[in-house]
Amino acid sequence: MDASWMYMYMPIAGVEIFWPGLVLIGYSVGVIGGFFGMGGAWMVTPGLNILGFPMAFAIGTDIAHIAGKSMVSTMRHSKFGNVDYKLGVVMLVGTMVGIECGAQIIMYLERLGTVGSVVRWVYVVFLALIAAMVFYDYHKATQKKKKGIVDGDKGTEGVTWYKTFHKINIPPMIHFKAAGFTCSVWLPIMVSYVTGVLAGFLGIGGGLLRMPALVYLIGCPTHIAVGTDLFEVMISGLYGAFTYTLKGRIELIAVFVMLTGAAIGAQIGTVATKYAKGYGIRVAFGCAVLACMVSIILKQFKYGTSAAVVILGAITIICIYIMAIMFKGAANELREKKLAEQASLTI
Repeated sequence: MDASWMYMYMPIAGVEIFWPGLVLIGYSVGVIGGFFGMGGAWMVTPGLNILGFPMAFAIGTDIAHIAGKSMVSTMRHSKFGNVDYKLGVVMLVGTMVGIECGAQIIMYLERLGTVGSVVRWVYVVFLALIAAMVFYDYHKATQKKKKGIVDGDKGTEGVTWYKTFHKINIPPMIHFKAAGFTCSVWLPIMVSYVTGVLAGFLGIGGGLLRMPALVYLIGCPTHIAVGTDLFEVMISGLYGAFTYTLKGRIELIAVFVMLTGAAIGAQIGTVATKYAKGYGIRVAFGCAVLACMVSIILKQFKYGTSAAVVILGAITIICIYIMAIMFKGAANELREKKLAEQASLTI
C-alpha cells in the first residue's frame, strides 16, 4: 500500500514531512498550551526536529506557529480576567532584547554546524530542571498541607522564592493590580530577559520557563500567570517570527497545517483550566516535560522512530486527560445549574 500521500514536501526547508504528525502536534499543542498557559513550543521544536526538520527551521517554524495560536488562547483568558496586561507590557522590554540575542546565537551555531546537538542538550538540561522544580514544589506543598500549614490567602504553597524577591526595593516600584502584588520594575524585566534569550535560542515562546518564573519568582497566582504568559507569548512570538523570517528559517506550510489543529485545541485547553485545581495542572505539566525530555535524548542518540513514538504518544495521553477534565467539569456545571433551576422553581 502506497503511503506517499501521507508525506508533504516542504519547499523552504527542502524535506518531506509526515503531515498527520504535524496536525497531531498542532492540535495537541493547542490543548496543552491553552491548559498550561504556554505556547506548547517546548514540544513543537523537538517534535518538528524528530519529524525531519533541520533544527534552525524547527525553531523558526515553531516560533511563527506559537504566535498565531497564542492569539486565540489570550483572547479566551482575557474574557476570564486572567491577564495582567500591565505586567505583560513591562516584561516585553526584557523579552524583545532577549529573543534577538538568542536568535543571533542560533545563527552563529548554525554556521559552526553544531546547532542541532547543542540545542537538544540545552533542552534536556532545562526540561530536567523544570520537571525537578515542579515535582519538588508539589512535594513541598503536600507536606505543608499534611502538617496543616497555610500560606495566607493563597492556601498551601510549595516554592515561595518570590517573597524574597519582593523585598528588593530598587526603584521604580510598581503595583500590578490584576496579579495583586507590588515589586521593583526590574524584577519582571530581568526575568523576561533571561526567558527571552532562551525563547530565541530554543524556539519556544518562553512559556516553558516564563509560566513557572511568573509563579515562583514573580509571585503571580497560577491562573493569572497562565493568562499573562500567553499574552507575552503572543507578542514575543510575533517578534520571533519576524526575526526568523528575515533569516529565512520559517516553513510557512508547516505553520498553517499546525495552526489548523491548534486553533481548535486551544479553545478546549483554555476552557479546561476552569475545572482543574492548581496542583493538578502543575503535576500534569511535570509529566509532559519529562516525556519531552526522554524523546529528545532518544533523537540525540539516533533513535528517531522511538523519539517520535514517545513525544506523540505522551502528548496524545495528556490531551485525553485534559479533555476528560473539561467534559467532566462542564457536565458537573450543567448538572448544578439544572438543580439550581429546579430548586428555584420549587420555592
